[in-house]
Amino acid sequence: MKHNLGKMIRLFIALSFILLSAEDFTYDFHLDKRNPYLKEPVILTLDLKQSNHDVVLLFNFDLQKSEDYFFQRLDTKETDTHHNTQIHYVYLIYPLKSGDINITFDLIKKITTDESVAYSFSGDRDNVKGLVTIDTKITLPPLPLKVKKLPENTALVGDFRLIHKFKTDQAEAYEPIPFEVKIEGSGYPPLLDNILPKDVKFTVFKENPIVNSIHNIQGTKSSVLYPMALSNNRSFNLDQIDIKAFNPKTMKSYILTVPKQHFNISKADVNTLVDKIDNPKPLESDWSWQTTILTTLLSYLVVFAAGYLTAISVKWKKKTLAQKDDPFKKKIESCKDERSLLQVLMAADSKRFTKNIEILEDGLYGDGKINFKRVKQEILEKL
Repeated sequence: MKHNLGKMIRLFIALSFILLSAEDFTYDFHLDKRNPYLKEPVILTLDLKQSNHDVVLLFNFDLQKSEDYFFQRLDTKETDTHHNTQIHYVYLIYPLKSGDINITFDLIKKITTDESVAYSFSGDRDNVKGLVTIDTKITLPPLPLKVKKLPENTALVGDFRLIHKFKTDQAEAYEPIPFEVKIEGSGYPPLLDNILPKDVKFTVFKENPIVNSIHNIQGTKSSVLYPMALSNNRSFNLDQIDIKAFNPKTMKSYILTVPKQHFNISKADVNTLVDKIDNPKPLESDWSWQTTILTTLLSYLVVFAAGYLTAISVKWKKKTLAQKDDPFKKKIESCKDERSLLQVLMAADSKRFTKNIEILEDGLYGDGKINFKRVKQEILEKL
């Protein structure tokens, strides 16, 4: 016990000396534009390169969350030779506020030594030590953006097209008329609170929009479907809908349009709803309102059921899409040996993989045996 305690103290002193004796790494930021329009895509790259080759160096890096911008990590490439870590990060950023904003960062530097790595595998299988590191929060200077305003009344930013579809332009009184609008293209995802004006003189049934978005180095490709239904007890018009959009590449505004549409609504013949053959003579009361209420209720139930099934479908699609586009999963799949797999897991710094890291470390630096394919498969099943 005393021997182990003395060993840990010597390790801590050695690590502390290394921390104070060198800068340890260099960094290089690059932005593809510093004066974007509001919601125009910006690509940020960061290169971290180890300069102190006397230590084992690890990094935890990400952008800080902010209401001023949205970000998505697109890629991480790591080149890790002996004591020479190099990492290349790629991020997609959308500024959400005009004027001056700052992109800020979280960076943790983790330093250890070969002795610390070896010590972490000392003891039997039930007494494996954790990797001893000295973690230091690094303050990186923020990157400023000067974000330009959009033209007045702009609703969408990017290069989009609009497709609309009415199932019919004729219906019975209170019969729902299915109607959908689809907006697709490249740019900030085209999500709108309302497609139709708020002051329409007919009933509107709305579902949540169905969103499919893929982020890449060019920006974001999106397809957003707005399903809805219209209903009224008399003929009515849907006035032309104009949606103003702006393309930052051409620096020009354009209009997406749903043209004016007339709907013919047939009124129910009240006389056909009354039984004229009866004894005694029936009361002259109009019970057609019951049919109207039942029809409307069924319409609501149909729309609700469709919305529920759509929500389940969207959730499944998003999960599938996320699995397809998971860059971390691709890194795991591309690992060819135990050492590269261990480096990827340690860089991820996730407690989910603690047991897998211990198995790999025991095999690489201790006396344990590794079934590489089995360990790799267990990791993939956790994603």
